[in-house]
Amino acid sequence: MTYDIAIVGAGIAGATLAAALGDRARILLLEAEDVAGYHATGRSAAFWSETYGGSGVQPLTSLSGDPLRAGGFLEPLGSLHVGQVQDEKRAEAFLAEFAGTGVDLTRVDPRDHVPGLRDGWTVGVMERSCAYIDVAALHADALAKARKHGATLVLGAALIAANRTDGNWRIETTAGSYAATILVDAAGAWADPVAILAGAAPLGIQPYRRTLVQLQTDPPSTPDIPHVSHLGGEFYFKPEAGGRLWLSPHDETACDPGDVQPEELDVAIAIDRLEHVVDWRVTHVDRKWAGLRSFAPDRLPIYGFDAQVPGFFWFAGQGGFGIQTAPAAAAIGAALLLGEDPGLDIDIERYAPTRF
Repeated sequence: MTYDIAIVGAGIAGATLAAALGDRARILLLEAEDVAGYHATGRSAAFWSETYGGSGVQPLTSLSGDPLRAGGFLEPLGSLHVGQVQDEKRAEAFLAEFAGTGVDLTRVDPRDHVPGLRDGWTVGVMERSCAYIDVAALHADALAKARKHGATLVLGAALIAANRTDGNWRIETTAGSYAATILVDAAGAWADPVAILAGAAPLGIQPYRRTLVQLQTDPPSTPDIPHVSHLGGEFYFKPEAGGRLWLSPHDETACDPGDVQPEELDVAIAIDRLEHVVDWRVTHVDRKWAGLRSFAPDRLPIYGFDAQVPGFFWFAGQGGFGIQTAPAAAAIGAALLLGEDPGLDIDIERYAPTRF
């Protein structure tokens, strides 16, 4: 059987793209791991923020808000962007970056929103639309919809080679051989290696390790505090069930794609930064993990057909914002693949691979 579209990668990107394509094409989903969503999708910090990723990503996030809420995947959280006196200019630049975008940002006194905030943390901007996002449910829903429309998911199918002859791709994987008219690169951290196997030039998509820690504090975290993010990009944390806290030092360590693990130094840095912000005492580290966030050189996602290799489609470079932008990204990707108009008020060309 020759599929219309073979998608390499069944994480949130590949799964939502397959779901958006529906029954309008014969879809093959190839996943290298034995479980779909094992890497970046399964290790997300699980929040939806319209400012996360910057103003170039914000339109995708904002357009994804309504479908995510309609699907029941978002719950109210709010995000407090905090800083010290020396961060005042950062706060002003932050507000200016998103002025006129429709994102609800308000200057606040952070001490009114986070109990135990240490002296000096007096600069605050509240992003009220920020929400918890149920990543597992969103991913499972996308896979279920893709299967319902006839998509074939093959696990343990790492790409070995892809060659195009007579208008079709011959795809060799560790699970067998397949054929498809279009090959989609939704491989996340492996996007450039997949492109090379298909004879396309890599676009410089670099994976970075990000550390996350789940811990307990005294006093315990309460659900009434918002997600808290440093205006200078040195940490973020958010409350979780049972009085726990999710914390990240906002680290970015360039590395090769793989099953990354947290470094003890990064965990220690995260806790140290937290204790310099609030007077809570860390009593126990429940778990720690690391994930990969993969960026193109300009830190914008890449959606579209390769400029040199016919039938090769990029759907990658989505950094740490691939989950929160999934509905809009999938709508764009599906429309480009099918030669349709996505019907979104957004400049799609800014995400085209031809910009490189």
